Amino acid sequence: MSLVSNLFLLFVAASVLVYYIVPHKWQWLVLLVFSYIYYVAGGPRFVVFILFSTIVTWLAALMIEKMKTQENHKAARNILILGLILNFGMLGAVKYTNFAIENLNALFHMNLRGMAILLPLGISFYTFQSSGYLLDVYWKRCEAEKHPLKYALFVSFFPQILQGPIGRYSRLANQLYAPHKFEGKNIASGFERILWGFFKKMILADWAAVFVDEIFANPDQYSGLALIGILLYTLQLYADFSGGMDVVIGIASMFGIELDENFKRPFFAVSVTDFWHRWHITLGTWMKDYVFYPVTLSRWMGSFSKWAKKVFGRKTGRTLPICLANIIVFFVVGVWHGAAWKYIIYGLYNGLIIAFSGLMAGNYRSWKKKLHISGKETWYYVFTVIRTFILTVISMYFDRPDDMGVALHMMKLSVTRFNPSQILQIPAGKQGTAFTPYALLILAVGCVILFVVSVLQERGMKIRESLAKLPLPVTVAVYFCLLVSIGFFGSTAVARGFIYAQF
Repeated sequence: MSLVSNLFLLFVAASVLVYYIVPHKWQWLVLLVFSYIYYVAGGPRFVVFILFSTIVTWLAALMIEKMKTQENHKAARNILILGLILNFGMLGAVKYTNFAIENLNALFHMNLRGMAILLPLGISFYTFQSSGYLLDVYWKRCEAEKHPLKYALFVSFFPQILQGPIGRYSRLANQLYAPHKFEGKNIASGFERILWGFFKKMILADWAAVFVDEIFANPDQYSGLALIGILLYTLQLYADFSGGMDVVIGIASMFGIELDENFKRPFFAVSVTDFWHRWHITLGTWMKDYVFYPVTLSRWMGSFSKWAKKVFGRKTGRTLPICLANIIVFFVVGVWHGAAWKYIIYGLYNGLIIAFSGLMAGNYRSWKKKLHISGKETWYYVFTVIRTFILTVISMYFDRPDDMGVALHMMKLSVTRFNPSQILQIPAGKQGTAFTPYALLILAVGCVILFVVSVLQERGMKIRESLAKLPLPVTVAVYFCLLVSIGFFGSTAVARGFIYAQF
C-alpha cells in the first residue's frame, strides 16, 4: 500500500475518522489496530517478524529493569546482549544471508545456494527503533513499558513503519498513548505537509527516476549522460525520501502526534559532517547515541587512545579515536543501507572524509588564518556549500549503480564523455520521446520551486505559517495550484515505490 496511492489515502482518512470518533481512552488501540492492518496488507507472512522483534525487546526490557532494581547489573547486561543478538540476528538473517553466501562462494570457490527471502516491510527501521528502546531502558533513560499492546504500537505505528523516522520511546510513547482532541489546525497542517510531500515525490522524484533508470540501465548507450544521471539521482533520492517524510509527518500530525524531523535542507550543508546532521537525521542521532558514544567510551578505545598519544603525540592521539569511531559508525551506516559492497563503500567513503576532516581541523584553521578568512564571508560560505555538494554527489556513484564495476564505469564516463543532448532520446515514461522536453521542463520548474522554498526556509522563514497569514483566497489558490499540478503533471510519470522502503 504505497504512501501516494488512493487506497492509502482512503486508509488514512478512515483511521483518522475512527480515531476521533472512539472514546479518548481507546484512541491508542485504534492506532494499533490500523497499524497492524497496514502491516498485514504489506504481506501477512511478514507479521511474524515484527511480532518477534516486539515480544523479544518488550520482555527483555522488563527483565533488564527488574535486574537493575535488584542491583544485578551482570544479569541485566546479559539480558541486554541476548535481546540485541536476537533482534539484530533476525535482521541479519533476512537481510544479509544471501550477501554472506555470495561472498563465501566467491572467496572459497564454494557453490552454496542462496535463499528466497523477501525483505519484510520496514524491518530495518523497527529493528533499530526497538533496539534503541532496549538500550535506553538499560541505561535508565526511560522506564520499561509494562503494557505489551502499548509497546506494540510504539514499534508498529503505521505512518513511520515504511521508512521512518526512527523514533525514541521517551519522545514518542506519551504522544501515542495520550488522548487527543480533534483540532482542525492539525488536520490542515497535516494536509499541507502531505501535499508538499506528494509534490516532491510525484513531480520531482518520479520524473527524475524516468531518466535515472534509463541512464543507469544502459550506461554505454547514454555514455554522455553519466554526470547528468548522477545529478538526477541525487535529486530523485532527496525528493523521494524527504517527500516520504513529509507525508509521514503530515499523517502523524493529523492524530496530534509530532514525529521527529528527518531532513533539514541537506544541500545547504557546509561540510560532510554538517550534511549528515541534516540528512536522515534520526538515523544519524541513533548512530551517535548507540554506536559512536559507546565505541568512544569503550575500554579498547581507551587503550587505543593511550597508544595513539604515545606514538603520534597528545593532540593527534586525542583525535584519532574519534576518527576511528566515525569510520566504524559509517561502516554500520553502509551495512544498514543494504546487503552489498557498494553500500559498505558508500558508508566508508563518508566516514573517511569525516575522519580526515577531523584530523585536518587544526590545519584548516591555520590556513584560514594565514589567508585572512574569517569563515563569515559570503563567497566562502558558497564555496563550502559547493564543495560539500560535490563530495556528496561523488558518494552517490556508490549508492545507485548495481555494483562497483558499474559505479567505476560511470565515474570514468562522467569525466571523459559529456553529451547532454542524449537525454532527448530517453522516452518520458508512458508518453515517449515526444514528451521528453516537457518532462524536463516539469523537472526544471519543480527544482526552481524546491530551491526557492529551501532558501526561504534556510533564512528562517516558516512557509506554511507565512501562507496562513495571507488572505484566505490567496492561501487556498496556492494550495489548489499545488494540488492541480500534482494531479496533472505527477500522474503522467510511471508510479514508483519509495526508495528507502527497500531498507
